[in-house]
Amino acid sequence: MAIIQPFCGVRPAKAYASSIAALPYDVYNRKEAKDHAASRPLSFLNIDRPETQFPDDTDMYSQEVYDKALEIFTKMVKDGSFIQDSSACYYLYALTMNGRTQTGIVGCASIDDYLSGVIKKHENTREEKELDRFRHVDTMSAQTGPIFLTYRPVQELNTLISSIKCMDSEYDFTSEDGIRHQVWVIDSPEVIRKISEIFSRIDHIYIADGHHRTASAVRAGLKRRAEHPEYKGTEEFNYFLSVLFPENELMIYDYNRVVKDFAGHTWDEILKMISEYFIVSEVTDEYLDSDGIPHPQKKGEILMYGNSQWKLLTAKSECYTDDPVKDLDVSLLQELVLTPIFNIQDPRTDQRIDFIGGIHGIEHLKNLVDQGQGAIAFAMYPTSMQELLHVADEGLLMPPKSTWFEPKLRSGLFIHKIE
Repeated sequence: MAIIQPFCGVRPAKAYASSIAALPYDVYNRKEAKDHAASRPLSFLNIDRPETQFPDDTDMYSQEVYDKALEIFTKMVKDGSFIQDSSACYYLYALTMNGRTQTGIVGCASIDDYLSGVIKKHENTREEKELDRFRHVDTMSAQTGPIFLTYRPVQELNTLISSIKCMDSEYDFTSEDGIRHQVWVIDSPEVIRKISEIFSRIDHIYIADGHHRTASAVRAGLKRRAEHPEYKGTEEFNYFLSVLFPENELMIYDYNRVVKDFAGHTWDEILKMISEYFIVSEVTDEYLDSDGIPHPQKKGEILMYGNSQWKLLTAKSECYTDDPVKDLDVSLLQELVLTPIFNIQDPRTDQRIDFIGGIHGIEHLKNLVDQGQGAIAFAMYPTSMQELLHVADEGLLMPPKSTWFEPKLRSGLFIHKIE
């Protein structure tokens, strides 16, 4: 059963919430992060990506960089930009994008639940990325980016959340990208007790996004356990900052691929090789939106753009094996097209492939190819939440870049001190 508990959150003073809240650290490359932070002195990105405060040739993984994050954070606490609640609270965090709202409970999940599998994952982590966030948490003695968790809906919790949302919110602002952010502070002992009790009856919760942040938070907690062998299990380092959303409120966007060359083949040769496993056909009007942009309509359909033309690839029935991972569209593309035809063996490290989140739109894929920044683009049908949960329940892992969640949780709205 899941252990979720409240915490004494460090959070922006009300007047500064919109200025402090920032997109996650991994949305930006180094130049983008520095450019963004330069004109936003209160942005949490200055803390999340402290290398923005140094010359470009500074090693972004040096200890002085992590120390700078702590320095900025400490200063902002002292000057009142951040405040800390005096008692343990839950928080409600609602994000509204294009008229659709998802509402999550902000609390702390147990590292033991992660280690035992009560909290299920669907991706592996990369050591260098995990180590970066571990150093950040370890130096700050705080978790600054919430883990995006999900659970199967519970009507009792839905009702409780709806009643809280009828009250006045603590924060209510719209970020630069048009997303509305609302936060409620839940400090009623009875409501806190009820939320904890409801989660204690949930068998499993799932990491939707933030596998590296989770692994680094757990790693920091285990380091402190080793440093405090007399620990009791109630210390804050035994828990990590999370936002928990019901899975039926979440939306996964497509995660598309752009391959940079034909790998020595002609266009016609590529079509012939693909046709061994996919039905290759023209794109008809039913696939076009009101702007004339094509979109896959269902699982098993992939749109391919190259040679100034779109093609529809429909997976043949013999491609499916009833394996929840192998039957994912991203797996079919990787195993039947990208590896054998384009010789892309490891998509995580191969420089000949780029991954483009669906939030950028399918027309962006066409533009990249037309402008010579790629040779062939593949527009995917989004992985479903049901597929994600199925893979996690089976204890399996998805291929890299299988899911793109929107809207993105903001960093800096909630900080959990672990000491």
